[in-house]
Amino acid sequence: MTPASTQPAFEPPPAPARHDGLAVLAKALGHPARLGIIAMLHEKQTCIGCDIVDAIGLAQSTTSEHLRILKAAGIITGEIDPPRVCYSLNAEMLEPLRNFLGEIADTPVKGRQNRTKNKGRT
Repeated sequence: MTPASTQPAFEPPPAPARHDGLAVLAKALGHPARLGIIAMLHEKQTCIGCDIVDAIGLAQSTTSEHLRILKAAGIITGEIDPPRVCYSLNAEMLEPLRNFLGEIADTPVKGRQNRTKNKGRT
C-alpha cells in the first residue's frame, strides 16, 4: 500500500479552449450589480453612466469598475458623447453562453434519475 502523500492528486481534465470565451462571459455576469446593469440596459436600451450610478446605488468608482468588466467581456458597449458615456447592451455577445446553457439544459444526463418525478415516493 502506498502512502497517501505519494498518490497523485485528482486533477480534472483541462477545459477545451472553446470554453474560454464562455468563462469570460460567466465571470463578467458573476456579480449582482453587473446583472442589475445588464437588466437596466436591456429595459432602457441605452443609459448614461451617471444614470447607472444612481440606479445601482454604488459609488461611482465601483460602478465604473463593473462597467469596465462588462465592456471588456463585450457584453456592453460605451460611446463617448462628451462629457458623458452612453452605454448599451450588446446582447448578441451573450448568444454563445445562451446556446451552451441551452444544450446543457436540454440534454438528459445518463444514469441520473429525475429526482422531481420520484420525490415523495418510497
